Amino acid sequence: MNIRERWNNLSRPAQWAFLIPVVVLVYFLPVLNPPILATSGTDFPSAMFDVARYALVAVGLNVVVGQAGLLDLGYVGFFAVGAYVAALFTSPNSSLHKLPYLWTLPLAMVVTMIFGIILGTPTLRLRGDYLAIVTLGFGEIIRLLADNVTPLRGQSGFERVGTNNAGQPFFENATQWYWFTVTIIVIVLLLVGNLERSRVGRAWVAIREDEDVAEIMGVSTYKFKIWAFVIGAAIGGLSGALYAGRLGFVNNQSFDVVTSMLFLAAVVLGGAGNKVGVLLGAVVVAYLPLRFVQIADYNYLIFGIALIVLMIFRPQGLLGARQRLLAKGRQAYQHLIGRGEQVSGESALAEPGGNQ
Repeated sequence: MNIRERWNNLSRPAQWAFLIPVVVLVYFLPVLNPPILATSGTDFPSAMFDVARYALVAVGLNVVVGQAGLLDLGYVGFFAVGAYVAALFTSPNSSLHKLPYLWTLPLAMVVTMIFGIILGTPTLRLRGDYLAIVTLGFGEIIRLLADNVTPLRGQSGFERVGTNNAGQPFFENATQWYWFTVTIIVIVLLLVGNLERSRVGRAWVAIREDEDVAEIMGVSTYKFKIWAFVIGAAIGGLSGALYAGRLGFVNNQSFDVVTSMLFLAAVVLGGAGNKVGVLLGAVVVAYLPLRFVQIADYNYLIFGIALIVLMIFRPQGLLGARQRLLAKGRQAYQHLIGRGEQVSGESALAEPGGNQ
């Protein structure tokens, strides 16, 4: 029995008994500041916030790429939309700076969900490379709009994003930003985890494994793909708003294709479809260049080589997606076939034994 099976066989209280100390340790990392994790050129709490920011992005992108199997190369577009929402409503450079920063976080999620619907409604009927090209174009369109639409201020950007009327930032230091971001990540992981175990999550797995078969079985693939796209967009917008508030400055230079590729690299390296895996991938992508500054200039080359090696020897990533839900689906199918019943999309997405 491997580690994953042992973990799955543990009771819920036993799992929480292990997870709670781990989460507490993660919270206290900036305070402990272990020398072995020290970064060069960047103070440790700021480095940890960057890691947390990438982790939140990876969780959102994992819903789209890892769970539903939709190749999104323009995820940075949703990240940019969230950052600009925070900038427009909190920066003194904008005529709209009337909202407290905290209120811009749910607003950024709502706006990016709307963008997700606008983009996803016509494009999610495409598959594979065609969908990837369209999403890549979306990311570039957002960046070019920010450069050419006057209220978005192009390269001049927005200053003092996230400050209040007195010009004070929402949090005073990077450690507080890190704690806030980790808290949001924990909440998002709980919500996404519940979705994965629901009918929606099982539909995503079915679409990822074989969309045609899922459609034949009665799964409304288009509807569930929209769900994945919109939820992923909301998390991306939230992470963008957090990034804007922490940095305090937003312009169009932070949302290029390379950034989008790094987001995708975090998901692929860690293991698409596995929440713990994508968190590990985010740590690798965000932390290593800060820890080993001597190789920072070659990080794209190193990540590229690492991706090639992974695709050859471990295509599922460092921690591949769990197949437990798919196995349950097969068990349900065999159970229904054994009883001589007709299998529909409703029964295929139900837990074995009929539990929804």
